[in-house]
Amino acid sequence: VNDFDDISSVFHANAFNCVFHYAALVGVKRTLANPVMVLNDITGIRNILNLSKNTGVKRIYFSSSSEVYGEPVEFPQNEHTTPLNSRLPYAIVKNVCEAYIRSYHKEFGLDYTIFRFFNTYGPKQSTDFVMSRFLSAALKNKDITVYGDGTQTRSFCYISDMVEGLHRLMNSDTIGPVNVGNPQELTIREIAKHIIRFTNSRSQIIFKERPADDPHRRKPDISLAEEVLQWRPHVSLEEGLEKTVAYFRNIT
Repeated sequence: VNDFDDISSVFHANAFNCVFHYAALVGVKRTLANPVMVLNDITGIRNILNLSKNTGVKRIYFSSSSEVYGEPVEFPQNEHTTPLNSRLPYAIVKNVCEAYIRSYHKEFGLDYTIFRFFNTYGPKQSTDFVMSRFLSAALKNKDITVYGDGTQTRSFCYISDMVEGLHRLMNSDTIGPVNVGNPQELTIREIAKHIIRFTNSRSQIIFKERPADDPHRRKPDISLAEEVLQWRPHVSLEEGLEKTVAYFRNIT
C-alpha cells in the first residue's frame, strides 16, 4: 500500500464499501531491526485513507495493537483509561495511524472502526511469534528460549475466536478502539511448559536476558467487546494448542 499508483488503480477500478487495513511490518525482532521500515507504514495508511475518501468507501477497519499500551500501568488494559505509553516504533506507528483515522473522520466524514489485537495464534502462523516459535522448537526437540525469568505474561487468543470478533465488528457501527483478545493471562514460562507437554518434547527451557522494552504484563479488558459485540473467546488453550500442534507437526 506504500505504492500509491498501484493501489490507486485497484481502488478506481473497483467499488468498495469498506476497507480492512491489516498491513504492517510485524514480528518483534524484525520491527526492532528495521525501525525506519516500520515508520514507512504511516505512508500506507495515508494512501489508503486518501483513496478511500475519494472513491466512495464508507468505512475503514484498522488493526491496531496491544503494543500501544507499552508497559501498562493498569490491569487489565482498558481502551479508554490505560495510557498509551510505548516508545517502540511499531507501537508509535499504530498510534499515529489511529490519529490519522480519527482526523480523516473529523475532516472528511470517513467512518472507521479501530480494533486492538492482543496476541493471536493458530495454524499457519509465522514462526516470528512466541507460540509458533515455541512449537516449532519443541517439535524438533530444540531448546526453547525464554527471556528473563519467564514470569512476564501474555494473553493468547486462538485465530477462530479472533475472526469471529472481527466479523462481529464488521457488522456493527462500533467506532472503537475495541480490544480483541483472550483475557486469560499466562506467563511465558507456563506457555513453554504447556507446549513441551503437548508435543511430548525433549526440549529444555533456557533463559536469556530480558530486553528492557519487553512489557511485563499484558491482559485485555474485553468488557467493551462483550457489551457491544456480545463476543468473548471460547476456544480453550488446550483446544487451541491441539489444533495448532497438529498443523505444525504436519509441516515439520
